[in-house]
Amino acid sequence: MEAYKRVKANRETAGIDDVSIAEFEKDLKSNLYKIWNRMSSGCYLPPPVKLVEIPKSKGGTRPLGIPTVGDRVAQMVVVMNIDVLIEPHFHEDSFAYQRAKSALDAVAKARERCHLFHWVVDLDIKKFFDTIDHELLIKAIEKHVQCKWSLMYIKRWLVVPYQLADGSQVERNRGVPQGSVIGPILANLFLHYAFDEWMKRKHSNISFERYADDTICHCVSLKQAEFIKREIQQRFAACKLELNETKTKIVYCKKNHRDIEYDLIQFDFLGYTFKPRRAIDKHGEVFLQFSPGISHNAKKKIWETVRRWNHHYWVQLPLEEIARQINPVIQGWINYYGKYQIKELKETLLPVNMKLSRWVRNKYKGFRKHKVQAVHRLGDIALANPDLFAHWKWGLRPTASPRNRISRVVE
Repeated sequence: MEAYKRVKANRETAGIDDVSIAEFEKDLKSNLYKIWNRMSSGCYLPPPVKLVEIPKSKGGTRPLGIPTVGDRVAQMVVVMNIDVLIEPHFHEDSFAYQRAKSALDAVAKARERCHLFHWVVDLDIKKFFDTIDHELLIKAIEKHVQCKWSLMYIKRWLVVPYQLADGSQVERNRGVPQGSVIGPILANLFLHYAFDEWMKRKHSNISFERYADDTICHCVSLKQAEFIKREIQQRFAACKLELNETKTKIVYCKKNHRDIEYDLIQFDFLGYTFKPRRAIDKHGEVFLQFSPGISHNAKKKIWETVRRWNHHYWVQLPLEEIARQINPVIQGWINYYGKYQIKELKETLLPVNMKLSRWVRNKYKGFRKHKVQAVHRLGDIALANPDLFAHWKWGLRPTASPRNRISRVVE
């Protein structure tokens, strides 16, 4: 039941059986009993995972394997069983899939170290989730997990086939499906031994941050950066992984106008772009600081989400209901991307207000041909209800009508 509650909280889509969370819940007691009965007797056989190709921001697609709801529950049972055995062993600079750490912690640590070190090696592993070697992975799992039934089911999930839209199946002998419940902790454990522990043994003088397969290393010189890149490349080859040469790069963390000239002076890490930015100190002096701000790819994803919001459907709803639907999404953006370079996020969220002004134009006939007046009308609503939307409460309110602004000044 606890595993089901965690699966339900993730709100994922249906697998090959097309059974949604809502449909699974209609006969919840019976469905959970079947899973328990089969798992406890050792005869649970996971069904194939639905293969969905997800477009990448920089072109191409990423294969996503979507298990059925019941299979996600079964996987979560095993994750809950092995997580407490594995998590305490993770490296202090590994931030993914741990209760006390987050992606923002990794960003903060990277920001701190970019101030201390001048060079960064930005690593990209080619098709990481699809190329994990099963033999090496099982060896790592067996080091921590002695429970025989957990090991048995993990081995079954590793080789479960992909099922295509036409019903045909693709056999798998390596990798873990992205989209599975158990995949993240297994992938993290693989890199714990392939990278973290190896760095600790062989290159303890080099700091790094790793969140799943997103990794950056900090170096004191270009020579050291080139050296560690070669060493990591050789290590990954020994672990049957490959660095993506076109995306793996050495970056100079430029912090002064008089610093050396180098072609690459920015990198992306966990939705943030680290690059030199103008800043003003307490004495009013302008200086360069190497710091993070929301990345262009993250902005594009936000704009695509806003674009998909259906303003024709919204016209039937009161503004309070629209706020209830989109506030959790907006608040999530603010919580994550609003930590650094707030001005950039505010500019990114301006299309939200424009989308809401479309609601005004669709709702009230008098505003349909008057975009500016619709924005002002939305501003009047924001003055009366400043906490209605998460970004309004945060301070990104539309401009009120001139008359209302004058009355506010008089007051």
